[in-house]
Amino acid sequence: MTITTIPSRQFNQDIGKAKKAARKCPVIITDRGRPSYVLLSIEQYQKISGSQENILDLLAMPGVAEVDFEPDNLDDDIFQSADLF
Repeated sequence: MTITTIPSRQFNQDIGKAKKAARKCPVIITDRGRPSYVLLSIEQYQKISGSQENILDLLAMPGVAEVDFEPDNLDDDIFQSADLF
C-alpha cells in the first residue's frame, strides 16, 4: 500500500490536495518532520476499524423518509404471557 506524507504547513495550505490523495491511500501529516496525524477516506477507516453503519446512521441518510418499509408480521407463538405474581 502506498502512503503519502505531507508536512502540516503544506496540509494547511492545500487541504483539497490532501483529501484527493486520501481517496487513494492514507496520508500521513507531519509536524516538524515527525508523523502526527493520518488522513483516511471513510471507506478506508471503516475497513481497518471493522466499523459498519449503525441504524442511527442509516436513518439519518437523506431521502430515508421516502423509503417504503412494510415488515412482516411476527408469529403469535413468539409471544408469551407474563406471570407477574
